[in-house]
Amino acid sequence: MTPSRLSSLLIAGAALFPLQSHALNIVLSNDDGFTVNVQAMQTALEAAGHDVILSVPCYNQSGKGASINFLQPIGPLEGDCIGNAAPAGAPGVGEIAGLNNAFYVAGTPVMALLYGIDVQAQAQWGQAPDLVISGPNEGQNLGSITISSGTVSNAQYALSRGIPAIAVSADGNTTDDEILAAEAADLTLKLLDTLEQQSRDGELLPEGLALNVNFPAFEAGESTALPWTLTRFGNFDSYKVYFAENLGDDPVASAYGISSDLPGISIAPNSIDAAEPGTDTSSEAYKVAEGHVTITPMEFGYETATGNAAPTRRLLKSLLD
Repeated sequence: MTPSRLSSLLIAGAALFPLQSHALNIVLSNDDGFTVNVQAMQTALEAAGHDVILSVPCYNQSGKGASINFLQPIGPLEGDCIGNAAPAGAPGVGEIAGLNNAFYVAGTPVMALLYGIDVQAQAQWGQAPDLVISGPNEGQNLGSITISSGTVSNAQYALSRGIPAIAVSADGNTTDDEILAAEAADLTLKLLDTLEQQSRDGELLPEGLALNVNFPAFEAGESTALPWTLTRFGNFDSYKVYFAENLGDDPVASAYGISSDLPGISIAPNSIDAAEPGTDTSSEAYKVAEGHVTITPMEFGYETATGNAAPTRRLLKSLLD
């Protein structure tokens, strides 16, 4: 399946929901922990007939990207997990009570994902999952902020294992909202069903590609009418990330009740209305702002397309074999 064919099938498939899907073995993870969004996603996937292993961080790990705590034993929990997944003092890795195939990990998003892939998927299926879904996140991941996103990093790590992966991010208004969370899950199923209908020889996505999917803000009952658009990351940053010499003087930190006079990193949303001339208006951030569901194909890590490597080869010709 080529990227151009991916574009065609996604545009055509957006009008085909609901569709009959095939049962897949799916590892579901995120970076926010045991949220209402991820619970709704697990429920929807299982209702559609998929076999799901949920493996999420115990604590909110937004902004941790692809970080991993190498060679550090995971001891008992120092505090309660998000969503009452487990209480303080419980083992650092364990089952979420009352659910089947649901687990928490006191670690980073990628650590939680790898527990699902390396331990639970092997125990249950004896092999890697057919698909990794990361999210839906509580807030979009658009532009350069995706470098720091645990949601997107999970998809990248799955891609490095050769596992098809979809990173899904919803608007922040879905936080703790069961109705909107259920609609975000249905949107994800709509995408998955489309991919399954168009798959050839079990290939859900083109080899070497994962998807970064972002839902715009919507109100209850509006999600089924949202348009779908294939996009690119573009050059607009949905968030400005910067180092503040004194967080006490930073307006964003102050809004969060931080009064410390120590330095630290701050983050503030960017407004498209204030974008500089020359900003790519076809980027995912613009389309989300216009109310579109955006789908951005992404390669593994920082790998470049074959054609883009040619200028570098010319520059380094005297060094290369």
